[in-house]
Amino acid sequence: MKIGVLGTGGMAQALSGKWVARGHDVLVGGRSSERAVALAERIGARAGTLREAVAFGDVLLVAVPASAAVEAVGDARGKVVVDCTNSVAPGFLLEATAGAARLAEASGGDVVKAFNLCHVSVWGDPAPVYEGRPLGVPVCGDSPAALEVVRELVRDAGCVPVDGGGLARAALMEATAAFVIGVWKDGGQDVRAMFPALEAALG
Repeated sequence: MKIGVLGTGGMAQALSGKWVARGHDVLVGGRSSERAVALAERIGARAGTLREAVAFGDVLLVAVPASAAVEAVGDARGKVVVDCTNSVAPGFLLEATAGAARLAEASGGDVVKAFNLCHVSVWGDPAPVYEGRPLGVPVCGDSPAALEVVRELVRDAGCVPVDGGGLARAALMEATAAFVIGVWKDGGQDVRAMFPALEAALG
């Protein structure tokens, strides 16, 4: 598929590099042409501006700061928009600028929240398998067709898609990211210890 990547940082490199390796046609767009060209050369993609990436992609990966997402995407009607951003304020609280639903309203695109719960180093892992299980990636969105596209991209990243519900539930994912980042960084604790196995969780 044709993927326009908005951003030139670590998330853009980690995810789009995997997708290029799986045969997807990727154009990296950035505010800095030098950074876009450098990243594109590293992963075997092409480079352009943010506007060119939006025009190019049937699918858009939003990998810019959350506060810049709406402006970077612009009009995305008819496109699948993958929002991997997190907007975490001091104290590991959720900023008011966060919101996949807000991005969907502003852009008109079929927004799917995904890839936001792990550090960039996890997405750069060639084989994200932990304790014998591939990493699960929750996806939230309202369009069945867009969700199926993003599930394919999750699998192409070496992970397993987890259905998270509609886009209204993306706010819960965004809040979860802020919470678990705080638990990891402030307390140095393993959040996996908070959740029992499925059979125990359901009684």
